[in-house]
Amino acid sequence: MKDTGKNSGQSRLITRRQTLQGAGVLGLGLALSGLAAPAIRAQGRKEIRFLNCETGKDTLAFFDRIAKEYQEKTGIEVRVDSVPLGEAFTKITNGIRSGTPYDVANVGFIGHVLLLADQGQIVPLNELTDPYEWGNNILFPMDDKVYWYPFDYNLSVIYYRKDLYEKLGLSLPDTWDQFVSNCQATIEGRRKGCIFPIGSNGATNWMSVAFMWAEGVKLFDDQWNVTLDAEGMKSKAAAYLDFMEKLYPTMPPGAIQADYATVLSNVVGGTVAHGPYAGRVLEAAERDNPQVAENLGIMPYMDSAGKNKAVSHGYDGWVVLKTDNTGPAMEFMRWMTTDRLVDFLHTAPVHFQPARLDIYDNDQWRSNPLITKYGEQIETMRKMVTDDNLLVTSIDTQGPAPDIRPGKVFEGFVMPEMLQDKLIKGMSSTEAVEKAAARMRELIK
Repeated sequence: MKDTGKNSGQSRLITRRQTLQGAGVLGLGLALSGLAAPAIRAQGRKEIRFLNCETGKDTLAFFDRIAKEYQEKTGIEVRVDSVPLGEAFTKITNGIRSGTPYDVANVGFIGHVLLLADQGQIVPLNELTDPYEWGNNILFPMDDKVYWYPFDYNLSVIYYRKDLYEKLGLSLPDTWDQFVSNCQATIEGRRKGCIFPIGSNGATNWMSVAFMWAEGVKLFDDQWNVTLDAEGMKSKAAAYLDFMEKLYPTMPPGAIQADYATVLSNVVGGTVAHGPYAGRVLEAAERDNPQVAENLGIMPYMDSAGKNKAVSHGYDGWVVLKTDNTGPAMEFMRWMTTDRLVDFLHTAPVHFQPARLDIYDNDQWRSNPLITKYGEQIETMRKMVTDDNLLVTSIDTQGPAPDIRPGKVFEGFVMPEMLQDKLIKGMSSTEAVEKAAARMRELIK
């Protein structure tokens, strides 16, 4: 087993794609209270219950196909239920409470993995993860035990228009000032320089804060003290707000209402020259705007001095629950994560960025037409999860260890409101940082 990244013990509680619906982070302890003794469902049912949260049509078709294949192979039925990721944890806990738990479940929040492991509801998966090398900051081991099988990264990176850079003679920016200058230079007619959300939503949490990580801002110290307004840290956070104030005029109007779909449509539609997102941008552009697709490049977030780079973390994975069916479920997962993992990743070939490093050199995986076509961009994303000099982190993976406190800050939209205090309300950068730090202390006390 290799988890080569910095902060490999950190956790993630809220997906960047959407905030929790149903059981929120603030109520996770309550949602799991009383579940210390795993529920056992009726004996004698030769069936594996699988909760899937990847609802693209190709992915749904994949699970339908392999369920039939596995039953023909083993005689064991695999029943796949598919729900949006925001409903997953509620489904998992309701299943446990009702005595009909899922055997395998898709999770996108390491905080959920932590809570389920603490309550004895899931089993370690080291036998599945140990044989492979993994990208940076993805396994999140707890006492050397890995409780989930991460199948992809969902890193927020910055997309830019290579054709505009060539036409205007622009170079890839290493500093905030250079990035602002490039965004200003690419404004023409209805096309704006960039879009970064600033509303109180998950999109802002995921897409707009990584400039701050590159600058060296940390939200907590090793003792879980809030450090956002600490000496030496407050000035960095304030500088980030000053930078965003310069960047804001290059954005389309209504950034405070921007969400995931807004950013995706602007980047794919060519109405902005720069915008954040994960690999899904290339798949959407290939389908809806091929001319833009072939001109999209990828860069990390940068700092003010040209010294450091960062990307905003994101990921998904599977857990195996402790039920009377754990043995068969593990056998199914062993088969799916070896014989059928590449087929699964191909259902969203660019968006499902592999967490397992051997996949990048797998001939079957590389043979996919989209992976071949966007090989340059994929290689850039690969370097982002293997380069120890590039920081892979996010609001909810801050702090010294797996914990729900960063998730509370994420769900409380502290960083988005800090941006709004500066950009919309006209508050001074220092005052906005101090207010955000006070709000963090209130949330985690």
